[in-house]
Amino acid sequence: MRAFLFPGQGSQAVGMGQALSAASPVARETFQEVDDALKQALSKLMANGPEADLTLTENAQPAIMANALATLRVLEREGGVRLADKADYVAGHSLGEYSALCAAEALDLPTTARLLKLRGRAMQAAVPVGMGAMAALLGLDFDAAKAVVAEAAQGEVCEAANDNGGGQVVVSGHVAAVERAMEIAKSKGAKRALLLPVSAPFHCALMAPAAAAMEAALADVVLRAPLLPVYTNVTAGPVADPDTIRRLLVEQVTGTVRWRESVAAMFAAGVTEFVEFGGKVLTPMVKRIAPEAKAVSVTTMSDIEAFAATL
Repeated sequence: MRAFLFPGQGSQAVGMGQALSAASPVARETFQEVDDALKQALSKLMANGPEADLTLTENAQPAIMANALATLRVLEREGGVRLADKADYVAGHSLGEYSALCAAEALDLPTTARLLKLRGRAMQAAVPVGMGAMAALLGLDFDAAKAVVAEAAQGEVCEAANDNGGGQVVVSGHVAAVERAMEIAKSKGAKRALLLPVSAPFHCALMAPAAAAMEAALADVVLRAPLLPVYTNVTAGPVADPDTIRRLLVEQVTGTVRWRESVAAMFAAGVTEFVEFGGKVLTPMVKRIAPEAKAVSVTTMSDIEAFAATL
């Protein structure tokens, strides 16, 4: 069995999609479709920067999605591969869940782009700059990290935002609480604790205004049953019902990204091959979580050709 995976924020880089666009008219059409949906030259920003603008959450989120979907579409249309024939599940990390839903045709591409633009803006606007922070705790398992954030909160928000597996847990919340969590984690045996260069404290209670914005936006969106089940961040289990997916996308904004559990559950369900489209962040995570499984990253034209040859 095989799962197709889609990366989250942090996968953006100036130049992303440029080589693929030069090599494939399908990729160019995909990027143009996103540009048209957003009424923005996002593909130009992806290709040329500046990096500071590309890193803005409202740009990074649709850019990462566009790059992943362009990669998949080249495989499908030029390689003659159908997602539903070659994958059993899809999953994405945070914003990557939207990419996964688009790949499985639960959402169309223009709608996905607009939702991620709005999501990025709403997440950025939810917390004043300088009020929140995120940090990676390395060398603690999830239960230990949850104990750390509970001790660090002291009346403020401090929560486990991403359970990435392999002893990597990202915490999120008020700046002072996150800084306390870093010190407590070190005292409890964490190998490292480092602040992340993010613009807002994602996946914690401080994102409640963004969750409300997404609930309003998703209420009016056509969301179909996906071609194959989606392992969601909130449940770490497969979901195919559109109304349930809609609700979970709202909960995802403030909820923990249960990536370790999602990968472990897919592996337990029989997935032996994980294929990441448009990024190289999830592949090493998968190798740490399910070392017996095969994990590959597909980002370039040569990657696409090599992967197609294995199907």
